[in-house]
Amino acid sequence: MTDSAPVLAAGAVCWRLIDGKMHVLLIHRTVHGDITIPKGKVDPGESLPTTAVREIEEETGLAIALGLPLGISEYPMPNGKTKIVHYWAAEVLPTHILNSTFVPNGEVAAIEWVTLKKARTYLSYQPDVEIIDAFAQLVSRGVTSTFALIALRHAKTTPPQEWKGPDATRPLTDRGVKQAAALVDTIGAWRPQRIVTSTAIRCITTVAPLSAATGVPFKRTDRISQDAWEDGTSDVRTSVGKRVRARKTAVLCSHGPVLPDILREIALATGSPMTSQVSHAAALSPSGFSVVHLSSDNPSAGILAIENHPPRL
Repeated sequence: MTDSAPVLAAGAVCWRLIDGKMHVLLIHRTVHGDITIPKGKVDPGESLPTTAVREIEEETGLAIALGLPLGISEYPMPNGKTKIVHYWAAEVLPTHILNSTFVPNGEVAAIEWVTLKKARTYLSYQPDVEIIDAFAQLVSRGVTSTFALIALRHAKTTPPQEWKGPDATRPLTDRGVKQAAALVDTIGAWRPQRIVTSTAIRCITTVAPLSAATGVPFKRTDRISQDAWEDGTSDVRTSVGKRVRARKTAVLCSHGPVLPDILREIALATGSPMTSQVSHAAALSPSGFSVVHLSSDNPSAGILAIENHPPRL
């Protein structure tokens, strides 16, 4: 019996402005003799966002941060399996170029920055052209530069009935500790620059591995704690408003009852409608998170996209 499971892959449309004009990065593959968007297959146990940033760095030497999701390509492979590729946009900054480690190799013969018009004619495969078209729509809307607010629910925690101390001191379970560690690579794909957490131990220990891995210190606040929410002293609006104004990718780690307020305040702070998608983004299981994408240059654009990521363990 043959394995008919689809092959999962991920990649990104890497972009930058050259002399004021939009350019995207294409790769010339050595073995296949074709021109494509950088992408690659998911390694065992790897998440799609992790795959995307790993493959970009392996193929182009660029250590990028993911931006907006661009869509999914699905097409048959020569072996009869279906390949499903998830794509994001990724802004390439001058520091990325300076730190690039690319040299021609057995997989990629060359990388080339081209205009959107040239990309459509250079690319070897129609599904890649469709992804470029999706990116071109963002360009036409003026919302290519983005940042993300990542609403994270703490990992699996010791149940209240099994804990004799104050609720805020309940620790993570063994599974929760593993979930916290598993978040590092996936959330790290967006390169968060700020980490804000409830003062509850279960939230602090959820973000601690991410903080250690990224070197971004976490800030504790009662404004998004469950205790404060329950006694009416929480101040979600201030915490969210500060993060929206800063326009830097940030993680906000909080609790199930508080997350709807966090998502609601993001919508209000950006003039976005309270859609079912916004409400759904708050319905997270322990260690689940939602990525809310916002424009860095056009505040009136509101919420551009929301990605929901369920627990991986």
